Amino acid sequence: MPQALSAIHVPTEPPPGPFRSTEFDDADLARLNERFESQPASKIVRWAVDNFGPHMMLAASMTDAVLIDLAVTVAPAIEVVFIDTGYHFPETLETVERVRRHYGLNLRIMTVPPHDEELWKVDPSNCCSAVKVGQLDRALAGKAAWMSGLRRDEAPSRADAPIVGRDLRGLVKISPLANWTAADVDAYISERDVPVNPLTLQGYPSIGCMPCTQPVAAGDDPRSGRWAGSDKTECGLHIG
Repeated sequence: MPQALSAIHVPTEPPPGPFRSTEFDDADLARLNERFESQPASKIVRWAVDNFGPHMMLAASMTDAVLIDLAVTVAPAIEVVFIDTGYHFPETLETVERVRRHYGLNLRIMTVPPHDEELWKVDPSNCCSAVKVGQLDRALAGKAAWMSGLRRDEAPSRADAPIVGRDLRGLVKISPLANWTAADVDAYISERDVPVNPLTLQGYPSIGCMPCTQPVAAGDDPRSGRWAGSDKTECGLHIG
């Protein structure tokens, strides 16, 4: 029987020095993951904030602000991170600013240092690792946990994504919207008047860097427009 949330050790104060994500072992996370399947996303966000506080951040792609809307309702000062690869659509950068103003975000933008070569052309297989994953690693320095808006219905590669688990760095990763559907997202956006990237209304249900993102035909996999024509399905941020 899954262990009740109240029975799992919850530190009342952050330990001295960097928070250790080993406060929850893998068995704890597995029990929590099962429990969270029937919990509203707001309660999952509350658990994350209560347990990790300033030792956690939220990674945002700015396709929409659904997870941001949920998170700032619980913790208005939560750190939100956006990775500016230098290759984003103008609409995405405009959405970043609009969302920042709308919520008064504690926003941290990770900017890729200037480089002469267009990596997506000269080394497309490693571009994401060098540009996106490297900046995420920087943003997570000193953190114990992070949140993402990943959903299982976005692509077959995400079908088994846990709500809470451990990433390859050993950090706790929380995806409060993992079991949401596209219909759930649309309903929340309508109900709360959540800002969205205007490209989502132009056939782009999943938005990444401009050179590697195309519109998607109705009924197709929402992420089929990402790296179209290649075997690549993930940038690396959500692997592990």
